[in-house]
Amino acid sequence: MRIYVRVVAGASSNVVTEIVQGEYRVRTTAIAERGCANMAVMRQLAAHFGVAQSCVTIVGGATARVKIIDIDC
Repeated sequence: MRIYVRVVAGASSNVVTEIVQGEYRVRTTAIAERGCANMAVMRQLAAHFGVAQSCVTIVGGATARVKIIDIDC
């Protein structure tokens, strides 16, 4: 499954919200430095969808706020 995610790094809480079908907003307390926010987003999405973290892959937008993510398990 391929989804689009808008990331809000440095938020006050960790929340995954579906905006419309296939588009999500992920708020994470991690800061956007050295890939910390990307790792936190992948952890949160894995927990949200009930899959292993290794099943979540960022395929586009690794340094952007809007990311393309594949979930393949």
